[in-house]
Amino acid sequence: MSDCIFCKIASGDIPGDIVYQDDRVIAVNDIDPKAPVHILIMPKKHIPSLNEIDDSNKDIMAHILTVAANLAKAKGVAEKGYRIVNNCGVQGGQSVEHIHFHLLGGRSLAWPPG
Repeated sequence: MSDCIFCKIASGDIPGDIVYQDDRVIAVNDIDPKAPVHILIMPKKHIPSLNEIDDSNKDIMAHILTVAANLAKAKGVAEKGYRIVNNCGVQGGQSVEHIHFHLLGGRSLAWPPG
């Protein structure tokens, strides 16, 4: 999608602080971190939200979660704990219409998140 900031990061049209990428996903440090580790993990293919996950693209979800677990280990937060967050829709707090997951760790995380 031509006006999607995450598509532009994934394609290299605009810079991102990339911590991981492969042929299907890209992970970048969040520009406004809410924890010492705050990484956004997203598919390179444009998928607007979790509502658009179906049988044709469900495999990307397992891959994203595998990448998240590996990044948590690499960043040293896996043992003490971390959180994976997906905001879906306006009331769910989604501000960019490209599915992405927040990996947060490195401090105690309260519940409910707010």
